[in-house]
Amino acid sequence: MISFSSALLVALAAVATASPVAQPEITPAPRPALGKRASSCTFSGSLGYSSASKSQTACSTIVLSALAVPSGKALDLSDLPDDTSVIFEGKTTFAYAEWAGPLMQIEGTGIKISGASGAVIDGNGAKYWDGEGGSGGVTKPKFFAAHNLISSSITNLYIQNTPVQAVSIAGADGLTITDMTIDNSDGDSLGKNTDGFDIGTSSNVIIDGAKVYNQDDCVAINSGTDITFENGLCSGGHGLSIGSVGGRSDNTVDTVTFYNSEVTSSVNGIRIKGIEDETGTIKGVTYNKITLSDISKYGILIEQNYDGGDLDGGTASSGVPITDLTIENITGSGAVSSSGYDVVITCGSGACSGWTWSNVVVTGGKTYSKCTNVPSVTSCS
Repeated sequence: MISFSSALLVALAAVATASPVAQPEITPAPRPALGKRASSCTFSGSLGYSSASKSQTACSTIVLSALAVPSGKALDLSDLPDDTSVIFEGKTTFAYAEWAGPLMQIEGTGIKISGASGAVIDGNGAKYWDGEGGSGGVTKPKFFAAHNLISSSITNLYIQNTPVQAVSIAGADGLTITDMTIDNSDGDSLGKNTDGFDIGTSSNVIIDGAKVYNQDDCVAINSGTDITFENGLCSGGHGLSIGSVGGRSDNTVDTVTFYNSEVTSSVNGIRIKGIEDETGTIKGVTYNKITLSDISKYGILIEQNYDGGDLDGGTASSGVPITDLTIENITGSGAVSSSGYDVVITCGSGACSGWTWSNVVVTGGKTYSKCTNVPSVTSCS
């Protein structure tokens, strides 16, 4: 006879030696793949600027819809992952604050920046314009730092009323800007230093179809290589400029083309500035098919004695040579005011060489009598 305790021991042993019963498998909750981003994120209103900045690494497409950026704050998208798209919709505004800016900053590789139909980015410039620009008065923020954009594009942006300089391009390589409008025409009475495009230390930059209405350089290339500005319109400012070159960490301008563009209602048409007693290089610059009209001071101005103001320097120096310059197919009959000058060239000794000058018609103004070291292919008359 087997006791209860003995029977219990036998039963437990049988259970221990039997095959275990299969248990249901617990499936973990699904997790997103590492590095995967949301396909599209939309940010709007007065908090949208901050949310967009904080979430910029989480979205492959960032839609900025009618942002209202508060005083003293920037729309900062300087940490975008590769191949991000940024789309502006509606009207983007920036509240007034006296600070240096920039109001917008966008950086990255493979970035596609675009404006939807009817989109406007407004810098609130009328609140700042006091006739002083960056030289005095209230502190004015620079507008758009388009820095370190690699293999990227900006398409169809409409920018208006920037307090001072509009678009700063630096550290770019392979940047194409298409059909951008910069409209600061409301600042014609008090706006100053409202440069359209300031370019430095960049390469392989193309600006195609830009329209710039402003009160300073339409485009100023201070340093860089392989840069093209084409099919553009410049109105109200200081024309198509190289420089000023000299006195910076990078003082080389090499292989720049201005093509098929119009400069109207401006102080200058074509301008190249080397700073007096500084060093640098201006090489391989071409102006081709440029139409000038309503120019108040200088149709073509090439100077190696720039000292903060046109022709205000002393004797032209040779530290920033201008070589392999091509100026051709320039249309400007009667373009210059009778009080202005058609062509001004002040070169240092031996500092201007290898020039091509053909089919250039710029008339209406006076002859400048103090030109120096003018290459034989042209004259100041």
